[in-house]
Amino acid sequence: MADKEKKEADEKIEKKDGEDAIQKLSDFIQRNRSAFLVFLILVVVALVGFIATTSVMSSLNAKAMSQVEALGQRYETLRFDIADASKDADVQTLLNDLAAFASAHKGYISARAHLIAASIYSDKKNWTEAEKAWSAVAVAAKGAYLEPVAMYNQAVALEEQNNAQAAIELFTKAAAFAEFPGASRAQFNIGRLREGVNKDEAIEAYRSLLSKWPNDDVWTSLAQSRIIALGLK
Repeated sequence: MADKEKKEADEKIEKKDGEDAIQKLSDFIQRNRSAFLVFLILVVVALVGFIATTSVMSSLNAKAMSQVEALGQRYETLRFDIADASKDADVQTLLNDLAAFASAHKGYISARAHLIAASIYSDKKNWTEAEKAWSAVAVAAKGAYLEPVAMYNQAVALEEQNNAQAAIELFTKAAAFAEFPGASRAQFNIGRLREGVNKDEAIEAYRSLLSKWPNDDVWTSLAQSRIIALGLK
């Protein structure tokens, strides 16, 4: 009898330790929400640079590429002072130039200009304009690698505006791109957002992550932990 009681006591302690660990993970996710949201712009920049240097372009496209890169350099010069009110006029001038350039071009060149504008609005936490700019990137880059990246960041901007349902829809579209390196992260965000709406749908989203990206150690591990945590509620 004593052995049985000891076993039950040990099981209770083990369960309590497990619940405490899961709660700590849940708290960590909530505290570091922005880290789960923001997709690395550096990945975009690296890929943009790769395409810029390896693509064979006509003289017209080469000229346009040079112009958009100059706009990008202006952004890099301003980005660390983007919140400085004394730079507002310079930032607005750059945004106006980017809008004019984007409207005068199509495809990748236009998408690149919209991406710079989207980055500026994101830096300034102007999520309404950032969402519009990322949407413009996705439209201009349709069929290219930038499309799911733009959709992901558009979803981030929508979530920052507390529009969870629209964010889920965009994360879902981004996750559907097989070659998108952030697909598993997008799927995790779908589950995270659904937790506040429907526990069963959240678990389903996390299980989908485990099924589709079994070799992604980071996001599958987090998804498995959330499935366990939700199962205890």
